[in-house]
Amino acid sequence: MNIQPQQPRIQQSVHHMLAGGVLAYPTEAVWGLGCCLDDEAAVEQLLTLKRRPVHKGLILVSGSSDHFAFLLKRCTQEQLQRLLASWPGPNTWLVPHYGLVPAWISGRHATVAIRVSAHPVIHSLTATLGGPIVSTSANPQGLAPARTALRSRVYFGNAVHYCTGTVGKSNNPSQIRDLISGQIVRPG
Repeated sequence: MNIQPQQPRIQQSVHHMLAGGVLAYPTEAVWGLGCCLDDEAAVEQLLTLKRRPVHKGLILVSGSSDHFAFLLKRCTQEQLQRLLASWPGPNTWLVPHYGLVPAWISGRHATVAIRVSAHPVIHSLTATLGGPIVSTSANPQGLAPARTALRSRVYFGNAVHYCTGTVGKSNNPSQIRDLISGQIVRPG
């Protein structure tokens, strides 16, 4: 993975993820929890903290659509245009993964949720890492998502590393839409 000179806090956060840790970081609407997508133990730790079953699947987020090229090779031109026109922004798409992501990311689904974020922290994290990260809201299942770093710390204490930054101005989580059917799975 390509770690380039960035803000020291971003570098520390990426090193923490590369060492198998879970990271709390700001997104457009809430604080998120994330880790490296290819680290099964880190994903299991994240799911335990979240109290989320693995079969539900997780979102992959990046600051660049290029990081999802491996998943978008089989998309039609129309599908690619739809995706790219909605990014960066609060639009998460369910795309077929064709076995290219591990089951601890996709859960029991034939699709994986992907999003290109406009948030500068996510952009810096994924640019430094050189790829997307796992993303889910920073809250134990059944509790309100953390909108502040303090609320995230109340939920998770020292079990995660905290990145710098603040939540964006969006009031709602991203919309989730199925790429093939166009159906909205979760309104934004």
